[in-house]
Amino acid sequence: MNRIALRLSVTVLSALMLCMGTPALADAGAPGERYLRVPAGADGIGKRYMGRDIAAVMGWQGAQWLERAEREAEERTDLLVPALQLKPGMVIADIGAGTGYLARRMAAAVTPAGKVLAVDVQPEMVAMLEKSVRQIGLKQIQPLLGAEDDVRLPAASVDLAIMVDVYHELAFPFEMLASIVRALKPGGQLVFVEYRAEDPRVPIKALHKMSEAQIKREAAVHPLVWDRTVNTLPWQHLVVFRKAN
Repeated sequence: MNRIALRLSVTVLSALMLCMGTPALADAGAPGERYLRVPAGADGIGKRYMGRDIAAVMGWQGAQWLERAEREAEERTDLLVPALQLKPGMVIADIGAGTGYLARRMAAAVTPAGKVLAVDVQPEMVAMLEKSVRQIGLKQIQPLLGAEDDVRLPAASVDLAIMVDVYHELAFPFEMLASIVRALKPGGQLVFVEYRAEDPRVPIKALHKMSEAQIKREAAVHPLVWDRTVNTLPWQHLVVFRKAN
């Protein structure tokens, strides 16, 4: 095979891999070049990754917003949890668990032998979660403190990891996602739930939204295979990947 034919074959193969949802040869950049410093706007941290400005994290002081009475109607968690197809005995990692709003709703689906690892990087959030777990008595929920660049979970220990309105705020998205993938069992699922950037009617600031295309682009630099996208929620899309074996 001559060089021109070989180049054409590689190009065709890469295109096919992208169409099939298989991780292609996407490049997140070398460690020292992975992130671009940019002027920090009102909602950003002055850091760009793969063409996306990283949003500022919502501090623990805003925890009350996570438990707002309107959240069920706005985000329809009653539709989100069934869409995850959870089963008894599963180990779930709720990354950026905050006050445990979703963790509490997932716990019932994995009983009696399963558990929800509720991970957050803010000690204050973890303390709030520990207090609420004690008060409610949900022993299936295990609050854990993670790092900005590492979820700090054992390798191949998790059946499903989920981030709800969290990924776009990660200061080190490549490193954090790599650590989550390591924590997944072979064939384990990773779920992104993000406000839809494609829909201008979603009343959320632009940096706190993500398009499905951008989610897929950033997932493609890890050993992840797109499984499905669920669009039944009012404001968010639920994008599911599986860890490649």
